[in-house]
Amino acid sequence: MEDILDQICRTIDEAADALLAVSHDIHANPELAFKEEHACRVLTGALAERGIRVESDVYTLPTAFDAELETRGDGPTVAVLAEYDALPGIGHACGHNLIATAALGATIGLHAVQARLPGRVRMIGTPAEERGGGKEVMARAGAFEGVDAAMMIHPAGFNMATMPSICVAEVSVIYHGRSAHASAMPHKGVNALDGVLLAYQAISNLRQHIRPTERIHGIITDGGQAPNIVPERAAADFYVRAANERALEALKPRVQACFEAGAKGSGCEVEVNWAGVDYLDINTNWPLAERFEAHATGLGRAFMTREEIESSFAGSTDMGNVSHRLPSIHPMLAAAPRNVVIHHPDFARWAGSEMGDQAALDGAKALAMTAAEYLLTPALQSEAARAFEVSKGLG
Repeated sequence: MEDILDQICRTIDEAADALLAVSHDIHANPELAFKEEHACRVLTGALAERGIRVESDVYTLPTAFDAELETRGDGPTVAVLAEYDALPGIGHACGHNLIATAALGATIGLHAVQARLPGRVRMIGTPAEERGGGKEVMARAGAFEGVDAAMMIHPAGFNMATMPSICVAEVSVIYHGRSAHASAMPHKGVNALDGVLLAYQAISNLRQHIRPTERIHGIITDGGQAPNIVPERAAADFYVRAANERALEALKPRVQACFEAGAKGSGCEVEVNWAGVDYLDINTNWPLAERFEAHATGLGRAFMTREEIESSFAGSTDMGNVSHRLPSIHPMLAAAPRNVVIHHPDFARWAGSEMGDQAALDGAKALAMTAAEYLLTPALQSEAARAFEVSKGLG
C-alpha cells in the first residue's frame, strides 16, 4: 500500500501547476448556485484531458457531473465530491474553488493507480451547496445509489477531522397588502412591510426561548418602492437551524406561527414558502475521518482535538444529507489564518492565496490516500460500515 500512496502523492505533485490553474480560474469566475457553468466546464475539461470518462448534466442538474475511474475487480465504491458554487457579492468566501480542486487532484492521483485498486472510484460534481441543497436533489435522483463511502474537504481557518454542523431549513415569505398614498390616504392602505416587521419582531422574541444549538436569522429582500407609497408587497428570507432533524421539525412550526402572526397583525395575506430541501447535520464516519486525519498529519498538518471541535462554531452543509445515507467524511483544512472566518470577504482572498493553494493540494493527497486505503483494506470497510450502522441506530 505504501508504494500506491507514494505514487498518488507524486502524481498530485506533478499535476500541481495544472490543478492550481483550475483553482484560480474558478476563483476568478465565481458563479451562484445552479449557475456554475464555467466551473463545470473547467472541471470536466480537466478530467477529460487526463482520459477520465466524465458525463455532465446528470441527476437533474445541468451543472452536475459524474466521472468514474476504470479500477480492477470487485469491491466497494468510493466517491470524492466537489463543490464549486460561490456566494452573492463576496465570491468564493467559502473556498469552494479549493474544494473542487482538492477533489480533482484526488481523482487524478487515484487515476494513476487505478489498475491497482479494487472496486470503483467516482468523482461527483455537486452544484448548489450554498443554497438549494444540490446534493439532496441529486440524491433523490439516484446519484449516490451503490456508493459505499463519500468524502470531501472544506477549507477553514484550522484543521479539523470533521465540521461541527447543525441542520438548516430555508424559508421565503411574501406579504401582500394594498397600496395607497402614505400621506393623503393612509387609511386606504394595508402595509405589507408592517407584516414583515411584525414577523421579524416575533422571531426576535422567539430567539429568547430556543436552545443554544438553534438559530433563526434573516433579511428583508423587499420593503416597498417609495416612502410615500404604502407597500403592497414585502418579502424576506430566513434560515432556521437546529442541532438535528427532529429538533428542526419542532422549531419550524414555531417560526411559521411568527409569519402568520405578522399577517394577522397587519391585515395582510402571507405566502410562506419552505424550501423543498432541508440540510441535515453531518453524521461523521469516524473510522474514515481518523484515517484522513492520519494522512493529513503525515503531510505536516496539526489537527484540533475532538473536544475542541465539539466546543467550536457550527455551520450547515448539504453534505450532511449524504452522510445520513452512507458513510461520509467532511474534514476541514486550514486555508487561512485562524482569525479569518468563512463567508467573509477576507476568506475569499485567502482562497486564492498560496495558503489556499496548499490546502487544495494537501486535501487532494489526503482524500486520495484515504480513498485508496479504504478500497485496499477490507477491515476498514467493515469498520466504516459498522460505525455507520451504529450511528443510525441499526446496529
